[in-house]
Amino acid sequence: MGGDEREHRRLAMTLAAVLLLGAFQLGEGELRGNYSKLSGIIIPGFASTQLRAWSILDCPYSPLDFNPLDLVWLDTTKLLSAVNCWLKCMLLDPYNQTDHPECKSRPDSGLSAITELDPGYITGPLSSVWKEWVKWCIEFGIEANGIIAAPYDWRLSPSMLEERDLYFYKLKQTFETALKLRGGPSIVFAHSLGNNVFRYFLEWLKLEIAPKQYIQWLDDHIYAFFAVGAPLLGSTETVKGMLSGNTFGLPVSEGTARLMFNSFGSSLWMMPFSKYCRADAMYLKHFSGGIRKGPNTYQCEQKEFQSNYSGFSTNIINIEIPSTRGIDAYPSVSEFSQTNYSSMECGLPTQLSFSAREISDGTFFKAIEDYDSDSKRTLHQLKKSYHDDPVLNPLTPWDRPPIKNVFCIYGVDSRTEVGYYFAPSGKPYPDNWIITDVIYEIEGSLVSRSGNQVEGNPGPASGDETVPYHSLSWCKNWLGPRVNITRAPQSEHDGSDVQVELNVEHHDEDVVPNMTRSPRVKYITYYEDSESIPGKRTAVWELDKANHRNIVRSPALMRELWLQIWHDIHADSPSKFVTKAKRGPLRDDDCYWDYGKARCAWPEYCEYRYVFGDVHLGQSCRLRNSSADALLHYV
Repeated sequence: MGGDEREHRRLAMTLAAVLLLGAFQLGEGELRGNYSKLSGIIIPGFASTQLRAWSILDCPYSPLDFNPLDLVWLDTTKLLSAVNCWLKCMLLDPYNQTDHPECKSRPDSGLSAITELDPGYITGPLSSVWKEWVKWCIEFGIEANGIIAAPYDWRLSPSMLEERDLYFYKLKQTFETALKLRGGPSIVFAHSLGNNVFRYFLEWLKLEIAPKQYIQWLDDHIYAFFAVGAPLLGSTETVKGMLSGNTFGLPVSEGTARLMFNSFGSSLWMMPFSKYCRADAMYLKHFSGGIRKGPNTYQCEQKEFQSNYSGFSTNIINIEIPSTRGIDAYPSVSEFSQTNYSSMECGLPTQLSFSAREISDGTFFKAIEDYDSDSKRTLHQLKKSYHDDPVLNPLTPWDRPPIKNVFCIYGVDSRTEVGYYFAPSGKPYPDNWIITDVIYEIEGSLVSRSGNQVEGNPGPASGDETVPYHSLSWCKNWLGPRVNITRAPQSEHDGSDVQVELNVEHHDEDVVPNMTRSPRVKYITYYEDSESIPGKRTAVWELDKANHRNIVRSPALMRELWLQIWHDIHADSPSKFVTKAKRGPLRDDDCYWDYGKARCAWPEYCEYRYVFGDVHLGQSCRLRNSSADALLHYV
């Protein structure tokens, strides 16, 4: 009998997979009917792609050398035993982004390049990135050619990705190959910096495809874009990495981490910038092949100068520098002298404060140029690779991508760093700055590590431990004029704790629901178009306490993605978005033992079914055979 039940269950899941991967036809932002197959293309985030050696490097005083195809990022064994050799394979020239003379590294390819950074019994789970995501796809019957990884060298600036690796040309070919192979468009899953990469790709594509064919190409090749943990207005944590170093848990000193981070052209790609400042098109590319240079203009709205902190919650950098050279040492910031130098006393350190705009336009780096040897390199890269980029100045606000279906997903209400106080350490570069205080945003308030009072404008929520809420929530501006808001528990629920607000007016600003929260319950808050932009569908999902780096492993997120796609493939769906009224288990892992009732929880979905090898009661709780039928509740 047990074998028959397993066979029935296997048939049920196969039916679900066939229905999901069945063909479809594109309607107005929806999947209609069964006509073709989906593909999923994953664009990983910063430091989320394996790098392998493409050189032979002998490491003195160490039994471990680097040979071609050896793992560099991330091989913790070689990092611990031969850190100087390892650094040679990681560092880039800070001016032209070329490899170290003795060692070069290149990104790995395929799904294995993004699932685990340092495979191993102990290190594998600690460095897991997209492994759980791929596991979900396999459990639900996705074909091997249905999930495609698009790894890249996350050390490079956007223009160098194309110049050295032809990354965006290859990414375009990936979409076109997926269309031919599977017969339908792709769903893009991007995380963290991967969203910035995808944005640059969309702008690069405008210069490769005739204007009249651009939107049609997107409609044919991309069905939906899921932006996960996108630093849409940059991340303040980048500033810490550039000035004092951010080890990300690696066994290296902060000075070494800073030296490595600042050699990467991509380090500036994640800098915070103002939502009020934009750059006009600098280059107009003709299809004949010629390039005509247009005016290089960077303009800010009047709101930038009327509001404080460039829209962020506080000044991002507060730094003490010697004042003996006087204000003439900073001609580039003389216009801010009344604000920043009002308390200057001859011979005493002076504290300067800088907003997001003053960081991204180079004002801050010019101000400390005489006291930091790395500032000249930073200004060079900032101008060459960002302000003068021939495709896009990435340090400008991102308008809604011209894709029919956009889902913006991020974590909220975690303690997130939003500002820093720096002071000279008295040591040489790269250890010449120390952090004396940190400002955090925590659930709508600002606090400092030292306990000092903080001046600022806290937002209604906090970020995801890495990216501030102000940056993550910028995508709420992409929503239509009317929004439906739903708040529901992240875990499986019966609908009793679901709150709904319908047709909330939205005018290009943050949308804050008037809803309650039960203590110790993590929620997902959904913001979904009630009245969409014509031909478009937009949604924003906020996951309570979802960590920036681990959100792609969140079971709640993967469940919601699966259900939304399942909903979209059914032509008879009465709504544009999947219902939030109830959430039951979808996998065996979602079933567990209820010790209070001495049975498996969710008995309508789960049952006790022992399989040899089970070591506890919860492991023997498994889905009933009607799991495929349960999915029909979400149509």
